[in-house]
Amino acid sequence: MAGKQFPSLARARPASSRCLLGGAALLFLFLAASYFLLLPSSSGLAIPSAGFAAATTSFLASLDRFLTSPRRSASSAAPGDLDAAILAEEEARLYGDPRGAWPAAAAPLRVYVYEMPSKFTYDLLRLFRDSYRETTNLTSNGSPVHRLVEQHSIDYWLWADLIAPESQRLLKNAIRVRRQEEADIFYVPFFTTISFFLLEKQECKALYREALKWVTDQPAWQRSEGRDHVIPVHHPWSFKSVRRFVKKAIWLLPDMDSTGNWYKPGQVYLEKDVILPYVPNVDLCDSKCVSETQSRRNKLLFFRGRLRRNAGGKIRSKLVTELKDAEGIVIEEGTAGAKGKAAAQNGMRKSLFCLSPAGDTPSSARLFDAIVSGCIPVIISDELELPFEGILDYRKVGW
Repeated sequence: MAGKQFPSLARARPASSRCLLGGAALLFLFLAASYFLLLPSSSGLAIPSAGFAAATTSFLASLDRFLTSPRRSASSAAPGDLDAAILAEEEARLYGDPRGAWPAAAAPLRVYVYEMPSKFTYDLLRLFRDSYRETTNLTSNGSPVHRLVEQHSIDYWLWADLIAPESQRLLKNAIRVRRQEEADIFYVPFFTTISFFLLEKQECKALYREALKWVTDQPAWQRSEGRDHVIPVHHPWSFKSVRRFVKKAIWLLPDMDSTGNWYKPGQVYLEKDVILPYVPNVDLCDSKCVSETQSRRNKLLFFRGRLRRNAGGKIRSKLVTELKDAEGIVIEEGTAGAKGKAAAQNGMRKSLFCLSPAGDTPSSARLFDAIVSGCIPVIISDELELPFEGILDYRKVGW
C-alpha cells in the first residue's frame, strides 16, 4: 500500500444501442489520445493539447498552466425530461436534415463532460501539484507515489483536452457537447488515482462514496445504469471500494487482468472497457536519437526493475535464475526515481531487446519505456491485453 502522508433511449433508439455506438467510437478517441500519452513526461515537445496553443507533454508543466488559467465554460444541467429531450434531438437528426439519414458515417463522437464539484477535480489536481516535491511518500516497493500518479495520468490529459476551446484541442474526432440530450457518451472527470495515493485511507473511501452518489444520482446515469458513462480507473487500486456499483460503465484501464487479482470477475471485459497505455518513465528517443544510438547497442537484452513481484510477476525471479550469467544480458534490481530513470534509460538505449515481464499486474510501464527508447520489447505475460490490440500491429514495433 502507498504511504498516505497527506491531509486531508428514448423510443427512437434504446440506451444499449446508444452505448454500443459510443463505445465503438470511443476506441478512436483514445487511439488519438495515445499519441501524446506515449511521449515522456519530461519531454519539452510542444503539442496543441490540454487547452493551450503550445502545451508540453510534461505533466507538471501542463498542470501548472491548466490550474492558473480561467475555468472552461460549463455544460448545461440535465433537462427536466431527459428521455423526451433525447427523442426530440434524435427525431431532428432523422427527419430534420434533408442531406441524409442519421447517423452519418464520419460523425464525430459527442461527449458530454460532467461539471463535478471541485473536490473531485481541481482540488485533487492542486493537491498533486502542491505536494509534488515531497519525496518521502513511497509505495511499499519504494517507488515514489507522485511518479506513479504521473504514470497513470490519462484522466488528466483526456479531461483537459475535452474541456479546452475547440480550436486548441488535439482530439478532433470527438466533440464536446453542452447538452446531455446531444451526447453519445458521458465523461466522469474524477481523479481516482490521485485520491487513492494522496489522501488518507478513510478520507479516500469517503470521497469515493461521495463521487459514487454524485454520479449515480445523475438522470443520464439512472437512465442507462451507467452503460454510456466513461470512468477512469487506470490504476488497479483506484476506486476499488465502490467498483461493484459502477461495473456497467466503460472503464479506462491499464490492462484487463483476467486473473481476478485486481478486478473481480464480471467487472471488466473487452466488450465495454478500453485499455490505455502508461505514460513512459524515460525520455523519448526520437529518430535522430535512434540513429545515433544504433551503433552503441552492444547489449542483447536488458532489464532493470524489481526482481521479485507478486502474481504473474513471480516469473521475474525465474528469469534471473535462467539468464543471470548469459553473455550480453543485463538484469539488475532497480526502482523508480531520478537515478533509476537515468539508469533504465541508459540501459535501454544500449540494448537491442528489453525484457518486459509481468509485474503485480499483467501489464508494466516498462513496455512503453522500451518502445520510446527504440528497444524491441520482449513481453512475458500470459494474461496481457495490450492497448488497442485489435487496431495496432505490435509486430511493427520490432521492425
